[in-house]
Amino acid sequence: MRRKRGVVSKRAHRAADKWEKTLLFLGDARLRKHLPAAKLLTAGNLQKMLERWGMVYVKPTRGSQGRGVMRVEQSKVKSAGRVVRRYHYQLGERRHSFGSYQALYSSLLKDTKGKVYLVQKGIHMLKHAGRPFDIRLVVQRTPRGGWEATGTLGRVAHPRKIVTNGSQGGTIYPTAFLLRKYTDTGKRKSMLADMDRLGIHMAKKMGRSYSGMNELGLDLAIDRRLKPWIIEANTVPDPCPFAVLRDQTMLRKIVRYAKAYGRTYTLNCKKAKRGKL
Repeated sequence: MRRKRGVVSKRAHRAADKWEKTLLFLGDARLRKHLPAAKLLTAGNLQKMLERWGMVYVKPTRGSQGRGVMRVEQSKVKSAGRVVRRYHYQLGERRHSFGSYQALYSSLLKDTKGKVYLVQKGIHMLKHAGRPFDIRLVVQRTPRGGWEATGTLGRVAHPRKIVTNGSQGGTIYPTAFLLRKYTDTGKRKSMLADMDRLGIHMAKKMGRSYSGMNELGLDLAIDRRLKPWIIEANTVPDPCPFAVLRDQTMLRKIVRYAKAYGRTYTLNCKKAKRGKL
């Protein structure tokens, strides 16, 4: 029997499949507004999305910490008086360039190592010191029940990488610090409150489909119009980036709430770096 679009079976709280979560979010009108277009990776789907968006991310449907994520781009240049297409993709610190789509896809497919991947519309994220950053928001069940946004921080990509994860050499900053270049105080407070509400709405949505879910790590890309886009939702988020921040107030609350629902953390955080304010 085929599963209806957007319908996800009730299951354990660890929601690992990105495509399954994408289908779930597409079934919610509020979340759908913040969801980049996505399709499962095929030669046709990738080519069509590159034609439409110019830049996309290709990522494994199962995976964490930014491993296996590729940024793929199509550009048009003039050569010998005519316009030709060029193709590029980056994985880790390696960047590949090709003169044909067929050559691009053949190489990229080798890097997928036979795993299932999806293609996601690329969001041109805000930058700090020339490096893109995203926002990690943590939402947890409270000791009294219900959901609460308990922490937020910004992750700036390693200078030579496309992903922002601390485990991949990303640098951690307070969210408000990264947004201050782009917003005034009032707009910043409004954006932070809106992101909290979006995260709580998502946690409620996912909590109805994944039994026993108690926490959510939501990764948001902010575009040049200051709109947040959902790029990842992790039901077992790593609190280590919060341990890097100078102010430990959010970490203490995250740890306290986690203990109330039976989770403890090993805060052995060696890879993420604290940014200079």
